Amino acid sequence: MKVLRLLPLAGAALLGLASCSKSTSEDANSSKLEVRLMDAPGDFRSVVLDVRQIEVHLKEENDPDGWKTLGFTPQAINVLDYVNGRSALLVSDDFAPGDLKEIRLILGPNSYVVGRDGQQYDLKTPSGQTSGVKLKLEKATLKQRETFQLLLDFDVAKSIVERGTWKPGNDKKERYLLKPVIRVVAQDLRGGLRGTVSPAAALPQILAIRSSILGPDTVSTWADASGAYQINGLAAGTYRVEFFPSTTAPTGQPAYVNKVRTGVVVTNEQVSDLGTTSLN
Repeated sequence: MKVLRLLPLAGAALLGLASCSKSTSEDANSSKLEVRLMDAPGDFRSVVLDVRQIEVHLKEENDPDGWKTLGFTPQAINVLDYVNGRSALLVSDDFAPGDLKEIRLILGPNSYVVGRDGQQYDLKTPSGQTSGVKLKLEKATLKQRETFQLLLDFDVAKSIVERGTWKPGNDKKERYLLKPVIRVVAQDLRGGLRGTVSPAAALPQILAIRSSILGPDTVSTWADASGAYQINGLAAGTYRVEFFPSTTAPTGQPAYVNKVRTGVVVTNEQVSDLGTTSLN
């Protein structure tokens, strides 16, 4: 299947990803709904999702008549193209004002990953091929003459599960399962943080942890090959940022170590820059 590279939205432009803005529609009674996809990367060269259909639910949870199909062209999407502040525009539809209850992605049978070994492995998606991947929405209200944007933050590291019984030489189609973990960015989550790590070769996982009355709220990503990282869609507040190298330093060089940065303040509609964090 041909992989389509969608036009990304880069950098600070994503700060408005869940905000409302004036629509150019001439219909004074309509709204516009946009759905975007971004990724918290994992340890793969490519992660390609075979997305066939996107729907939203407009009624109460168990009402089967509440689903509406959005204007989406079925395609294969390499989600690793959309990290560190980039996103893919999946849907841009005129829509009637009102509340959205859920969003659902229907996945086809042709999703796959390319591992660090350069080999392609099929991804089995049992739930995504039947009832679809359902995500609850909170406070998702479309208003007249405004655009409402939803960001689907796909977590590769948590979503792709290796079978414990698989061994080299076994059927490659049986190695990985896709159990999608997707965070929906709510309307009022418009903060973010970014920075770089040194050495970039440490390729750390990065956790942004904010304490709340409901317990710790953790969002993760990975630094890219240049050492850069960016996390969007964060609630305003004070975070603890933890860095966990995924590789070991070459012989004769200083070891890579875990690091923790505390007191990191995230402000609504701004991206906080942490500068460079040393992992030696």
